[in-house]
Amino acid sequence: MSAPARPAVALVHPGDIDTPSGGYAYDRRILAGLKAQGFDVLPLSLKGGFPFPTTDEIGAALAALAATPSGTVLLADGLALGALPGEALRRLGRPVVALVHHPLALETGLSEEVAARLLESEAGALAAAAAVIAVSPETRRMLVERYGVPPEKITLALPGTAPAARVPADGQSPRLIAVGSLTPRKGYGVLLDALDRLRDLEWTLTIVGSPDFEPETAREIAARAAGFGPRIRLAGALHVAALDEAYAAADIFVHPSFYEGYGMVLAEALRRGLPVICTTGGAAGETVPDGAGLKVAPGDAEALGVALRALLVDPPRRRAMADAAFAAGTALPDWSDTVAVISRVLMEVAER
Repeated sequence: MSAPARPAVALVHPGDIDTPSGGYAYDRRILAGLKAQGFDVLPLSLKGGFPFPTTDEIGAALAALAATPSGTVLLADGLALGALPGEALRRLGRPVVALVHHPLALETGLSEEVAARLLESEAGALAAAAAVIAVSPETRRMLVERYGVPPEKITLALPGTAPAARVPADGQSPRLIAVGSLTPRKGYGVLLDALDRLRDLEWTLTIVGSPDFEPETAREIAARAAGFGPRIRLAGALHVAALDEAYAAADIFVHPSFYEGYGMVLAEALRRGLPVICTTGGAAGETVPDGAGLKVAPGDAEALGVALRALLVDPPRRRAMADAAFAAGTALPDWSDTVAVISRVLMEVAER
């Protein structure tokens, strides 16, 4: 008996799929993996100011979705899908599979009014989807508890991690690295508050992340970082080879985020054997095993400073956590596992 035909798939995303962020990196990996499995899959970019599109931009997005060949499965990134009206999605006559990295309404810094509007819009779009893919148990819980998505409708597809060599993590003057766009949710202001308490210790910090998503926040971070002189370097967004070099030159990975749907950079740090200091915001606390790092409540600069000091002054403890991080990192799924899960969902939806 021949294998079922693979459906045509449009991977729907807002803007440029090469945007330097964890969510877009996930999408790029899935796009490549589905192609390797023989799917007829193409990226479909929706233009406009997602996740806050204008009425005209919503109309153009729906027209682009309707223009896909009949029977195409729309694998839609939640950053775009959550802003589209559920009833209009149903009228497309094409099955929609929602891919949710981070619920829009949970973004840090939103007003109550905007968060409520996004929650309503996302809930409607998710109700219209034939299936939902969540990237972490935390995201799955939020979709059930906050958005009313039936648990049986959700499939968990953890991000994969690419193979990576273990880094030395043995600098005499500890080198910190933080990776993530310069946005309010990433908590860099809290990190700088914590480091202000540690001027008596030797350390340097490299922050890797794009300043383009929230320029005002990026300017504030840059102004504050300048007060630390050469101790803090803002490296901007780095592509793969340069990011690998930055990881290799680090001794401790620090992630002060208020909330993470998964935290792919945490997995990247574990895979390389970097001890981690992170918050318990969202999925971050689940992504990092207890022995591989120290965890503090999000937004608590004092606790973050205490955790940083504990590792900065204790090389043997750093080494033990590095060993645990590397062991945990080698047990993480790779991208072929992630693609296999999503492939199965697409086939099931297409066959209904």
